[in-house]
This record gives sequence, C-alpha cells and structure tokens, in this order.
Amino acid sequence: MNGSDGLLEALRELRRHLGLDLFPLVAGDVGSDRRALRELTGQLDDYLIPRLSAIDAPLLAVVGGSTGAGKSTLVNSLVGADVSEPGVLRPTTLAPTLVTSPADRDWFTAQHVLPGLPRVTGEGRGEPGTLRVVTVPALPPGLALLDAPDIDSVVTANRELAAQLLAAADLWLFTTTAARYADEVPWGFLRSARERSTALAVILSRVPPEALGVVKRDLTRLLEANGLGGTRLFEVPELVLPEENARLPRSAVEPVADWLTGIAADSQARAAVVRQTLSGALESLAVRVPALADAVDRQHAVAAELRTMTAAAYAGGLASFDEGMLDGSLLRGEVLARWQDFIGTGDLMRSLEDRVGRFRDRLVAMFTGRPAPESELRVALESGVEALIRASADGAAERVLESWSSHPSGRALLQEAGVAEAGRLGRASADLPAKAEAAVRGWQGYVLGLVREEGADRRTTARLTSYGVNGAGLLLMLAVFASTGGLTGIELGIAGGTSVLSQKLLEAVFGDQAVRTLTIKARTDLRARVSVLLGAEATRFTSLLDAVQPPENAAPALRAAAHAVRDHQREIPPAGRPAVPPAEERPGRLPATPVRLTLPAGGADATPDPLDQPTDAVPRGTDRERGER
Repeated sequence: MNGSDGLLEALRELRRHLGLDLFPLVAGDVGSDRRALRELTGQLDDYLIPRLSAIDAPLLAVVGGSTGAGKSTLVNSLVGADVSEPGVLRPTTLAPTLVTSPADRDWFTAQHVLPGLPRVTGEGRGEPGTLRVVTVPALPPGLALLDAPDIDSVVTANRELAAQLLAAADLWLFTTTAARYADEVPWGFLRSARERSTALAVILSRVPPEALGVVKRDLTRLLEANGLGGTRLFEVPELVLPEENARLPRSAVEPVADWLTGIAADSQARAAVVRQTLSGALESLAVRVPALADAVDRQHAVAAELRTMTAAAYAGGLASFDEGMLDGSLLRGEVLARWQDFIGTGDLMRSLEDRVGRFRDRLVAMFTGRPAPESELRVALESGVEALIRASADGAAERVLESWSSHPSGRALLQEAGVAEAGRLGRASADLPAKAEAAVRGWQGYVLGLVREEGADRRTTARLTSYGVNGAGLLLMLAVFASTGGLTGIELGIAGGTSVLSQKLLEAVFGDQAVRTLTIKARTDLRARVSVLLGAEATRFTSLLDAVQPPENAAPALRAAAHAVRDHQREIPPAGRPAVPPAEERPGRLPATPVRLTLPAGGADATPDPLDQPTDAVPRGTDRERGER
C-alpha cells in the first residue's frame, strides 16, 4: 500500500459526492455555484487524481492567455516546429494542442490527464472538443506544452475549455501583451492561480522596444498588488515576421526555452513545481468544498420554502373543506330537496316509524323505477361532499401554482415542467373525482358501522329497528353538517329544521351524549379521508422537488470529505528523480540550463542559481474562495 493511498481514496470519495446534481434549484447565485462545481470536479478528474496517482509523471505546462497574445506562435517557436496554427482570425485555436516528446507520448495519448477529451494524433487542427497530441523530438522528456484556447474567446465553449485546461496544469505559462496586460479577465485567472498556489510564469509579448521598460514596470506593479510579487516574468519583444505564421527568432524565446528545459532536466525543480501546484490545489479544497456545501444547504432551504408553500396551500384547502362541512352549505339545493322527499309531508314521526310506509316506498320504486327517497338523499349528500372536496382541491392547486410562480425556484421548476403540465397542476388532478367518490362511500360505510356498533345493545336495537340502520346512518351524516352559519332566510330555516330534526331523531334512538360522540367520530373520519386526498394532490408539486433535490446528507457528506482530504494531505509523496539523458544526448532546441522556478524581478536577464541550491516556488497564496473566472 502506497503512503498516499489514503489521500487518493479521500479525493475519490469527494469526487463521488460531487457527481450528483447538487444545484438543480434557483437559489442564490446558482450560476456561480454550478460553475464552481464544474471547476472543482474538472480539477479532480483532470489534475488532482491523475497527478497523485502518478506523482512522477511528465510535467504539463499549459500556455494560456488572452486573444491575440501569440500563444500558438510562442509554442511553435519554443519547440521548433509548426505544431499549432497561428493566425489573425478568432478564435484560432479550435482544439487544444499538446506537444510532447517521443518518450512521453504514451502517457499523454492515454487518458491519464484530461480524460474527458478524446485524443487526436496526426496532421490537421483537430475538432472542437478533442485534444490533439503532437510528438516533437526537440522537446526534452519530462515536459509537455499545451496550447490552450483564449481565456476571453467569443466562443463560450472555448473560454470554459481554457479554464479547464489551466486547472489541469502543473505549470501555467500565462501570456499577455503590452496592449492587454491590464484587462480584468486575465487577472481573474491570475488571482485564481494565487489562491490555489499554482506554479506560474507570465510571458509579456508583443512589446514595442521603446515601451518595454514602462510596461514591464507597470506589470510588475500589478503583480505585486495582486499578491503575485516575485512571479517569473519573461518579455518577448514585438518583431516584424516575414509571414503571418512564421516562428519567432531563437533569441526572442531563448530565455523561456532555457527556463523550461532547466525544469524538465532538474528533478528537484520538477518536484517543486508538482508539489507546489498539487499542495495548493489540495489546500484550496478546504475553502471550495465547504462553500459548495453551504450552497447545497441553500438548495435545501429553497426546497423547504416551496414545500412550505405547498403545505400551506393544501392546509388552506382542508380548512375550506372544514368550513364547507360546518357552514350548512351542504344542506342546500339537491340535499334539501331529497331530505323533503325522505321525510314526506305528513306526520314526520309517524311516517318515519311506519314500516308500512317504507314498504310502500319500496313497492313504488320497484314498479316506477324511481329510487327510494332514502337512496336519493344518500346520493345527493354523497355528490355534495364530493363537489366540496373537488372545490377545495382546485383552490389549493391554484394557490400553489400562484405562489410557486412568484418564487424564482418554483417558477423555474414550472417552466421546466412545461406550459401544459403547469396548467394541469393549477387544478385538481383528473383522477380526483374517482378518488373522492371512493373516499365518500368509504366514509358512509364507516358511519353505518358506527350506527350498528352503537345500536348493539337490546334497548337501542329496539328503537333503531323503527328507523333502520340506513335511515339512522343518514341522520348521522346530516348531523355532521349540522351548523348553518353560512345560510340565511328561508334556507336557514329549512336547513336549521333539518339539522335540529336529525339531531332529535338520533337522540331519541341513542341518547344525546352518544349522538355527540358519534357525530365527532363521523366528522373526524371524513376530515381524515379528505386530508389524505389533499395530501396526495400536494405530491403532484412536491414530486417535482423530489426528482431534483439533492440528498439530505449531501452537504454533511461534502464537509466530511473535505476534512478527510485535509487529514490525509501530508501524504503527498515526494517526486522521484526521472532518468535524464546526458546533456550531449539531449535535444538542442531547448538546451538544459537549470534555473530557479521563481527569480527576482530582473526577468530573463537574471542570473540562474547554481544547480545545488534549493528550488524556490512561486509564493503560496491564500486559502480564499476561488478567483473570478
């Protein structure tokens, strides 16, 4: 087992947690959160995990910068071959080109680094979305150069790819020009390099000779002001080339070539670059991952808001049903008419107790096909309750749709669902009528069961026989809707008479205390059934959240994974010393001149340190949140 296995497994565990869709809802600056997630997963896939898996793998130096900074021309001039096509049209670099030595070709053509980019070899520019790998004998082993797209490209995909490639680099060769060095976009990337302690060198190109001193001093000042003082700075003067795609003369790029060759040839320099960039990227996780966890918490908070809105709307729907159940409105219209048919127009008590009268009703129904008044009343009451349930559900759905539409996250979810689906969500579901009918019939069966249970003793049974279980059950159902708060005038008198009469008849059979108990039980059971129906209706909205909301443990898991990486960070292994051929056998295009990674502000004119002196890395930056991209 390697000493870094614990760190590597901690990174892989972190990557598994980042593989979820953590930011589906519009919460806070969700665009930045999603971009930070892409950047972090990309750096884990493209750099941290591959580099830690092979600490002594060849060094990858990414040449990046602004539009027109001369990146492709610089790469061609450094390697002494036309491997990347320069030009005046923008964007020029459609597919990144990676230049490697024959000794390192197999490493870069395999999917070790940047595994998400398919490899392309041979002639041609390469297609967008691919990584073109070119072998150049002049390039020394242990170092590869990658020509990246413009960081400020007019093509969004190019800008994103440039950021991805820079995050995958062991070393940034950041190119800018005398005309563009003060632009904000490059400084966003440079601040990101500072915060992640990425090994960095800046190449100032296309500088008119007369302006070289002024521009260099100002760029040095800006580097100091942005916490990048001491960064290695090279200057490439502005030259008139014989043709558009010509290479720069050897003298113009020799300081950069010597510096890179020195890093490739010196195992200590290479180890310093790798450990600096790797350590800085790992340390940045201590800030970046908790920030993502906080953003996941915001996702859960927004989801809770939408769930609360939904619950409140359907609680209002249940309250509307309660009001309709108690305000006497169900005793209007059809129910009143069927009640009058049920009680008849003669002596009420005698007609209810006269079993002959009931037999007569059944005979009339048999020969005329007209249902008995008792059946008609039950159907009318059932229809009234079902209509009240549907109205309550429609009102609740409309309120949820309105509240979600006024909330950014809810509006985005509804838009994603589509106009047709949003329209269906704004009213009760199509199968609610059938469910409501089943629920009301189930409630009626429950009420009849209550009547049978209460009439089990002999005295009550005798009295109940006069009315029948169905008749007494109907009276109890009517008693559930006994309040008449919502009625006026004649309807109030009729409904009030209905309620009082139902109550009195039930009390004559069961007694007043038993009637109160039976009424509460019947009302509570109906309310519970309606509550279940409305809860099922609410899931049409909450299921939209269930489908996208991150797991409840996502944020704690991210924080735990960041702690695990921190705990294992000391396991970064030292880089070994690669086999380097003797100086006389190495390619002459990039002569081996070992230098320090960071030199004083003297730039290319500074004297290289002796080989036996310790290699100095770019000063480590802070652990602050990621820089602007």
